[in-house]
Amino acid sequence: MIRFCIRHRRLVAVLWAALTAALIAAAATWPGPTADGFSLPGSESQRAAELLDGAAHEPPGALVVAAPSGLPPTLARDPATAGGAPTRDPATAEGDAPAQDPAAAPAQQPTPPQDPVAGLIARMNAVPGVHVSPGARRVSPDGTITSIPIDYQDQAAATQLKKLRDEFRPPPGTTVELSGGDFADFTPGGVTELVGLLAAAVVLVFAFRSLIAAAVPLIVGVVGVACGVALFTLLGHAFSGPAFSVYLTIMLGLGVGIDYALLIVTRFRTALEESKEAEEAVEEAVEEAMRTAGRSVLFAGLIVIATGAGILLLGPSLGGGVALAAGCGVLMVMLAALTLLPALLGMIGRRIDRFALPRRAEGVPLSYRWSRVVQRRPWLAGTAALVALVALALPATQLRVGWSDAGNRPVTDTTRRAHDLLAQGFGPGVAGPLILVSAGADLGGAVERVARTPGVAQAFPTGGRTAVVIPRTGPQDERTDDLIHRLRAGLPGPVLVTGSTAAALDYARHTADRLPWVVGMVLLAAFALLVPVFRSLVLPLKAIVVNLLSVGAAYGVVVAVFQLDVLGLGTGGPIDAWVPMMLFTITFGLSMDYEVFLLSRVREEYLRDRDNSRAVAAGLARTARVITAAATIMFCVFAAFGAFDDRALRVMGVGLAVAVLVDATVVRLVLVPAAMEVIGERNWWFPELTFRRLTPRRNRT
Repeated sequence: MIRFCIRHRRLVAVLWAALTAALIAAAATWPGPTADGFSLPGSESQRAAELLDGAAHEPPGALVVAAPSGLPPTLARDPATAGGAPTRDPATAEGDAPAQDPAAAPAQQPTPPQDPVAGLIARMNAVPGVHVSPGARRVSPDGTITSIPIDYQDQAAATQLKKLRDEFRPPPGTTVELSGGDFADFTPGGVTELVGLLAAAVVLVFAFRSLIAAAVPLIVGVVGVACGVALFTLLGHAFSGPAFSVYLTIMLGLGVGIDYALLIVTRFRTALEESKEAEEAVEEAVEEAMRTAGRSVLFAGLIVIATGAGILLLGPSLGGGVALAAGCGVLMVMLAALTLLPALLGMIGRRIDRFALPRRAEGVPLSYRWSRVVQRRPWLAGTAALVALVALALPATQLRVGWSDAGNRPVTDTTRRAHDLLAQGFGPGVAGPLILVSAGADLGGAVERVARTPGVAQAFPTGGRTAVVIPRTGPQDERTDDLIHRLRAGLPGPVLVTGSTAAALDYARHTADRLPWVVGMVLLAAFALLVPVFRSLVLPLKAIVVNLLSVGAAYGVVVAVFQLDVLGLGTGGPIDAWVPMMLFTITFGLSMDYEVFLLSRVREEYLRDRDNSRAVAAGLARTARVITAAATIMFCVFAAFGAFDDRALRVMGVGLAVAVLVDATVVRLVLVPAAMEVIGERNWWFPELTFRRLTPRRNRT
């Protein structure tokens, strides 16, 4: 395969160009659907949703008006609602908004055009598919804040509504905001990716000191990511994922794709420098790079895909789309690195160092001297690294999962301001109401009983079989979780408790039950893939332990910053329920990347003279620069995604960036060489007779 890509390099390049164009065109023509919702078969919230069967449709948005004198009296009646105004309480258009008794809605009358807010509502109602219902409004007890439900058909209508609100100039003292997830600001597509690419380009120029050598990994990474995103978009017809999934494809694809190409190009340049000036030396250098670094890339990519697939244990409906997003990105950049890259290197040849920057004179590498320092006192260095990692991981013991809401968004976002106004006027619990659903009997008696429960601000029926409960605390407050447990334990069997907050609680329990299986599968897959790479049983076990420490450190930093808010940034709140498991699977796989890169070179050195200490120092010296450059690139790409407005993606970006930083510094530079020095020759223990048929005898890396 390698020889084919080298000898038919122009054909390979043309085939990749055609494949990229075809995938992008197909994805643009037949994009797969997205599915932001989820279901938990067997959970109480799911059983309640099945009983409702769509009967409790809630308007997806709300217009929140705050004024000292409240909503103008003229808006008490709305001709646009003639023929039956919605009876839903729009206090929480964020998710499960409570409904209000139709009898509470006043009669309808025409709206005078001179009222500015009425004019805004009239313009909104003029948008096709939009229905704004002042007649179904909800007014705060002090009369200063009003929530008016907005029903609309699609995202295009939501975009038009947001534009109308942004253009509206309210009277002095009046605030008009929009509540609902479709109105939230989002980091513009392309900005984050561009920042990551620019940072990667700068790092590559400094690492290679050659413009052409720096451009090649960028080309391979961009081509692979474009194909990965297009492939994921097409496969969305089979496994639809949430809307943010495509950003996981971009995030992981850019990070690992540029890194994989960086590793291969580095090995190609080294082989080229050691070869003769003959033309066939270029092909030999490409083959050498692919046999060594290419093989490491293959195993590293497979490990990331295998560990990322662990999220499938949540169930296809929950983890299928997310696992597919991660897998498509890594798969396509890996294939590009293994096929397109050798073709490009064959075409470029010795011109890879053209337009090179001046190089500094090199003596004994600093990384080699550092390794010798660690090896002289391995117990001290290893203990210090272990203490640092454990200290970083300690906050993870307080991890609490839930769901982000508008309260976690920037104050510049209209949905955040609407969230704060609703909490001010109706209490924090209005952002996450609970829904009572009865399988048979009327809920009258149950509603009266619930209304007297401590922690309940309000409870009212919305029909014979449904009722709304407004907690006194917000959806991210632990006391709200305790209230859900008390209601479920105290209500009779036919009465079920659901709502967005209750569903999040069920999801957290589901992930906690599946987590041991996910961890077990990921560890087993990593061990099975690493044994044939290193032909050792000790090194894979050591790799798994140190990588778990990297994952723990990433968890600890994420919890400290986003849940405990130790930086005082106003980010406090539970971690989105899907993030911890996804962060574990991806972080573990990425940590294995650097383990494979480093230990493959260490083993290559060890096979020369069977000297463990020298092999560790030499392997670290030969890979330190490329691993540092690769880690810096991946850190920049992931950190750029930490600037997203979406909190869940921000948590993922920061968590992955921290994991890469810790792994490339504390783990690879201190803990790994210290541990390998302490273990000594036992690092390479491998029962040949037992595993002879499972692994190839020649395993050159």
